[in-house]
Amino acid sequence: MKQLLILIFSLSVFFVSCSNGNYREHIADNGIICNMEYADNLTLIEYDNYTKAVLRNPWDTTSVLQTYILVSKDIALDTLPEGIIIKTPLDNALVYSSVHCTLICELGGEKQIGGVCDSEYIYVEKLRDRLSNGTLADCGNSMNPNFEKIIKLHPEAILLSPYENNNGYGKLDKLNIPIILCADYMETSALGRAEWVKFYGLLFGLENNANDLFSQVSSNFNNLKEKAKNSLSHPKVLSDTRYGQVWYMPGGLSTMGRLYEDAGALNPFSYLKQSGSAPLSAEQVFEKAHDADVWIIKYNQPTDKTLKELSMEDAIYKQFKPLKEGNVYGSNTSISRFYEETPYHPDRLLADYIQIFHPELGLKHELKYFKKLKKE
Repeated sequence: MKQLLILIFSLSVFFVSCSNGNYREHIADNGIICNMEYADNLTLIEYDNYTKAVLRNPWDTTSVLQTYILVSKDIALDTLPEGIIIKTPLDNALVYSSVHCTLICELGGEKQIGGVCDSEYIYVEKLRDRLSNGTLADCGNSMNPNFEKIIKLHPEAILLSPYENNNGYGKLDKLNIPIILCADYMETSALGRAEWVKFYGLLFGLENNANDLFSQVSSNFNNLKEKAKNSLSHPKVLSDTRYGQVWYMPGGLSTMGRLYEDAGALNPFSYLKQSGSAPLSAEQVFEKAHDADVWIIKYNQPTDKTLKELSMEDAIYKQFKPLKEGNVYGSNTSISRFYEETPYHPDRLLADYIQIFHPELGLKHELKYFKKLKKE
């Protein structure tokens, strides 16, 4: 923390954009704003003895979702500004999602995770070993956690992902345990989401590791993005498959929609100016994407999906050009670590997309998350 304070105070104040600059300047008060290059919904402000983390409400960008005051356990302060007090570094945290568990372990904080939810989705070997020997608490399903185990664990903080129009967290609100809202998934760019690693680094006292990781990821990402600009083609991309009666498509301001564009592809749903996925009917998807050049899907099953298998899942699939031409790429998430790794390593995902969309660029990149579907 002290090293970060020295570094921050030696830097000038930077602003992401004019609109965000005004927002951040307003909330900064007398503190010094950390240089956030890409994240729109997170502001870190350094003061003499603490850090203020302000989370902008991604569903109402004129308001604040939550404010945290990060104070070192070694420092005793009588007066602090309004906000949820977090004593850092966290040494016993309950982490709901496998995404954030994977990140914290990569930063070197696996021993600082005291409990998890949805343990069946935890793939980090060190955490699986601790689940087996009982040194890591399994607090049950994230949608219906085991409160007796949470009370027994008595974590210093609970990290979970918030949702729009959430009216609270039920019994969790009554436990007097700080709830840290991991709203990184609502950022509108891949690097914006990845930059939240700086926040998590501060929480666990691993800020140097976090800064190093983001510096490497952002450098790789931007280099790949520049290479994609050399392509003269811009293939149209169809995303995922229908879920019940709904087909979720990446909006024009979504992380995935913008990632396609960074890879030099066309998102046929870029006209939908929203940061999340848009629920559409199959007919709406067909109208805009029946002539797509590439189809990118994710699925979870014991064996790799085939074109024949995909065509039998829904009659409308057969009418899409990429299935007819066999240009479908799938990520089997029971094998690949797509969900756990790509939020904080978007450079790896971008490399896959550029290889798929523009093999003529000669990246010589072996696909990490995707495989081209075989006929059968």
